Amino acid sequence: MSRPASLPIEVEGTGITRPLSEHVNLLGRLLGQVIQEAAGSEMLELVETLRRLCKQAALENRPELREQAYRRIQSATYDELLWLLRAFTAFFHLVNQAEQQEIIRINRERALRSTPEQPRPESIDEAIRALKQQGRTLDEVLALLERLDIQPTLTAHPTEARRRSILYKQQHIAHLLARQRRCQLTPEEQEALLVDLHNQIALLLGTAEVREERPTVRDEVEQGLYFIQSTIWEAVPRIYEDVRRALRRYYNADVDFRPFLRYRSWIGSDRDGNPYVTPEITRWTALTQRRLVLQRYMEELRQLRRQLSLSDRYVPPPEALRRSLARDAREVVLPPHVLRQFRHESFRLKISYIMGRLHALLQALDDPSQSPPAYTAEAFVDDLRLLQRCLEACGLERIARYGRLNRLLVLAQTFGFHLVTLDVRQHSSVHEEAVAELLRLAGVENDYRALPESRRQELLAHELTNPRPLLPPGAPLSESTRQVLDTFSVIQELVQLDPRSVGSYIVSMTHTVSDLLEPMLLAKEVGLWRYERPVQSGQPGHVHCPIDFVPLFETIDDLKAAAHRLESILRHPVYRMQVAARGGFQEIMLGYSDSTKDGGYWTANWALHKAQEQLAEVCRRHSIDFRLFHGRGGTVGRGGGRANQAILAMPPVVHNGRIRFTEQGEVISFRYALPEIAHRHLEQIVNAMLRAVGLPPAADRAPDELATRRQLMEALAERSMRAYRRLIDAPAFWTWYTQITPIEQISRLPIASRPVSRRSAHEVDFESLRAIPWVFAWTQVRYLIPGWYGIGQALDELLQASPEQLQTLRTWYQSWPFFRTILQNAQREMVRARLEIAAYYDRLLGNGPTDFHRLIEEDYQRARSAILRITDQQELLDHDPIIRKSVQLRNPYTDVLNLVQVELMRRYRQAPEADRELLRRALFLSINGLAAAMQSTG
Repeated sequence: MSRPASLPIEVEGTGITRPLSEHVNLLGRLLGQVIQEAAGSEMLELVETLRRLCKQAALENRPELREQAYRRIQSATYDELLWLLRAFTAFFHLVNQAEQQEIIRINRERALRSTPEQPRPESIDEAIRALKQQGRTLDEVLALLERLDIQPTLTAHPTEARRRSILYKQQHIAHLLARQRRCQLTPEEQEALLVDLHNQIALLLGTAEVREERPTVRDEVEQGLYFIQSTIWEAVPRIYEDVRRALRRYYNADVDFRPFLRYRSWIGSDRDGNPYVTPEITRWTALTQRRLVLQRYMEELRQLRRQLSLSDRYVPPPEALRRSLARDAREVVLPPHVLRQFRHESFRLKISYIMGRLHALLQALDDPSQSPPAYTAEAFVDDLRLLQRCLEACGLERIARYGRLNRLLVLAQTFGFHLVTLDVRQHSSVHEEAVAELLRLAGVENDYRALPESRRQELLAHELTNPRPLLPPGAPLSESTRQVLDTFSVIQELVQLDPRSVGSYIVSMTHTVSDLLEPMLLAKEVGLWRYERPVQSGQPGHVHCPIDFVPLFETIDDLKAAAHRLESILRHPVYRMQVAARGGFQEIMLGYSDSTKDGGYWTANWALHKAQEQLAEVCRRHSIDFRLFHGRGGTVGRGGGRANQAILAMPPVVHNGRIRFTEQGEVISFRYALPEIAHRHLEQIVNAMLRAVGLPPAADRAPDELATRRQLMEALAERSMRAYRRLIDAPAFWTWYTQITPIEQISRLPIASRPVSRRSAHEVDFESLRAIPWVFAWTQVRYLIPGWYGIGQALDELLQASPEQLQTLRTWYQSWPFFRTILQNAQREMVRARLEIAAYYDRLLGNGPTDFHRLIEEDYQRARSAILRITDQQELLDHDPIIRKSVQLRNPYTDVLNLVQVELMRRYRQAPEADRELLRRALFLSINGLAAAMQSTG
């Protein structure tokens, strides 16, 4: 091949590793060649000129060079702007893959260097070794594993801007990079690989970044299932093998333990604000998942049957296997040729009978008139365990415990016949309206919504324990109420098919006890919730319900009141019966997005921390087992950051072994696109949970010290929220925000089925705008205020008023994981912010002069100064120079995308309506490009 033209990124001497440098330079050269071939040398020269000007401007602190770059962009034609967007967006897609390969390479090198005495950091080995060093016995470690309950939850929140076509090409490029790095290629193989890379980059550059149409809910379900059936399916057995290996290594024990990692999903079942998630869609989603997991088991069983080629003549089958085959022969009809083929291979015959049972389940899905056979996931696991015991009885223990059979057993215990358990979520106001309508139609109460809370609770308790239904036969229902009741009917249908198919019913904006009693009454109406009267007078009644009802506390006020509200909920006699029906268990969900949008970064984090502690104490006081469900987004402004650090930063009282957390949007494709990254993500979570639950907590603080800590944190939170609300509540703020950010285009971007607002597009305001597009827009224009704003005023005011508190904050940073985590996450967002670029949006797109940019810049500088003093650093993120260097290297390229976006927004505002469509499509591309550059959306 001829030497490609160059789209260089200078990384030598910058602290970035040589392997990453080599990959990025290779990809840049190939991209340059593709641009030159497709658009010509002049276009490539324009790309390079703009990059060079922005790079010099940053390195030499010469803003006039950036201004020169913008003037050249102003003079560019529409086609040139489009090519600039395509070129720089493709570059970031490639750089992101190179960085992921570098993460994989570093982890592999650490694994190669690790020893039993010095295991790899944040690995499962490290956690088990720490337990051993603390003197924990094997029984204690097994008891700890028994307590673990880790449930990542996939959601379809609209934060994945990339099309699947782009994701697939990125994965292929990642595979080629991995092969080049790990394999010793011949010259011919190296040339073929470079040709393939070149072709993939050309295809990537020629693939439309923006979807032609908004994805349907079914599209979102299929995208989620892609990750579940590929990387997640492969990563889960590896995690369990890691635990078994660690137990062998540090306890010399080969023992079984209960699976502790299960996945949940909202995709296809989250109805809150999404009119396209209908009851029919939820039913289709659950049945699609069931079909997929059964098909995957069939593939696994074929491989297992191919492997277990044991002849009865050489390995006589145990009696248990003979008895099982006799029972199978009475219940399952196999084709005659299968019976003949495996008549002397009992293990293969048993696997064939299992496959026959699964085939019958698949047929029942294809023909709803058929009754599904009475073969459950539990029976499937029992059959696999039988095979395992019989292999052990034949002296084949290693094949039984370390091969494909054990892998399949782990998969079966994890995914069942449901694949992932669905949650249904709906807004509390929807239930209120539906209950009001039912009570009116039943002649019970004409104006339920006007009743005070005490009367509502009394009425709902009476109806919940009343056996008769509310809805009269043939009564006309509004479409909204019919949808709610149909949703509960679908849940009833699905849990009858498989109890694990639906797990929780989540109530958004839970404010009162009635907000949970209302959906329970709606569930009772379709037979999903049932009250059984006591046999003897004076005895308590009993409730039967197969799902959990989960309150979701979201705003700052909700979080402050969460413990009191939960106390009231748990004291309600009917709800106490619901908790008893669920084994004395309660799940509580916490919203990270709305709380940050409501109160700002610092206040939300402190409110969440306090709420967790208080909610745990309420549950323990009521002797109730509980699980906190963290609704975290991908960005720091929505609760993002490293999941393992977030776990370790939680209050010690919440560490009971149970946890749920959402995996949203681009987070899913980042964490689960590549098997090695998925495995690393999961092992870090398991490591953090084992350490949090199993290792002794830090020494208890004295009560007066804790009181002083709370008082100081409250003061910081109050100051921070005051600064944040002064910004967003300013009369001209909303107009400024909608002018200088691409929120209008984000609201039109076809990246998800769910609208960006609960209101129609022309009615959207701050209150109704969802947190995701709120953060997305700030990320695009490089302010990123949801991840840091308000810290400056809070910390600076404190340190000016009480300089002696500097040492207190320094001590906290060193010894308090929560405080350290929120400061580190804030630093990351501040480093990614770029106010000199944000100033272009303010200056060129704002409608007249305002103080908003100055206010933001002032708070940034105050925050930077205070954080550097507290952390004793010279620059932000000195403790994590890799991230800081990565951002610095990306900035010149990202700056070009920002300047192009500013120009497109300026032209869009000035263009007549007839000319706006092309500009709108280019703006969509700029949004996707910046999402790739920033590696985050909302």
